[in-house]
Amino acid sequence: MNTNSNSYTVIYASIMVVIVAFLLAFVSSSLKGIQDKNVELDKKKQILAALNIRNVDDVEAEYNKVVKADMVINANADTLKLGENKDQDGFKVENKDLSAENLPLYVCEVNGEVKYVVPMLGRGLWGGLWGYMAVNDDCKTIFGAYFSHESETAGLGSPIAEQPFQERFQNKQIFAEGDSTHTQVALTIVKKGQVKSESTEVDGLTGATLTTKGAAAMVTDGLQQYINFFNANAK
Repeated sequence: MNTNSNSYTVIYASIMVVIVAFLLAFVSSSLKGIQDKNVELDKKKQILAALNIRNVDDVEAEYNKVVKADMVINANADTLKLGENKDQDGFKVENKDLSAENLPLYVCEVNGEVKYVVPMLGRGLWGGLWGYMAVNDDCKTIFGAYFSHESETAGLGSPIAEQPFQERFQNKQIFAEGDSTHTQVALTIVKKGQVKSESTEVDGLTGATLTTKGAAAMVTDGLQQYINFFNANAK
C-alpha cells in the first residue's frame, strides 16, 4: 500500500482512533471500582462533617461506628426501607433521585445521643449546591451542617463549603419560637448583617447575595421535606 496516499492516511487514522478508544474504555472500566469507592468515601466524610466529625484518620471505621441506619422514608414520614444493612438503602439514593417519595434519613449516634442527618439540594449563582443537616433527637434543634458547591465564586460564594460558615447553624432552631403547629420550617439564611431572630436565622455571606438566597432555599426546602418525620418524632 502506498503510505503517501490519502486512503492509507484515512485507514491508519481510523485504526489509531479505534485502538485509543479501546484503551480509554479499558482504563475507565478498570478504574471504575476505585472511582466509585472514592465517591462513597467522600459522601461518608460529608455526612460525618454534618455531625461535627472532621479530619478523622479512618473514615470508614468512624462512619460505621456513628451511623446506625440509612433509612428511606417519604414526605408523609412513612418508612420505605429500614436501612439496617448500612450503605444499601438510603446511602444508595443519589442526589438526582431525591424526591418527596424517596428521602434518605441517616440515624446516627454521637456520644450516646441520637442524631438524624438529612441531605439537601439547591442552586447557587453558577451551579448546584448540596449538603447535609444533622438534627438533634428533639427534632427541633440543629446539631451540625455541611455544604458544598459546584462552582461558586472564590472568596464570595465559596465559603459556603468552609467550616466557619457551617458552624453558624449549630444550635439553631428549625421552627419559629412560639410556633406550636410546626407546619413550616423557619430556619433560613439572611443577607449579611440582617439577622433578626438569633434562633432561626443564619448570617449570610458577604457579597454573595445569590449564593445566600440559593443556600437559604436549599436549607428551608430541604428540611421541609422531613417536617412530618420531625413532628412525629419530636420530644
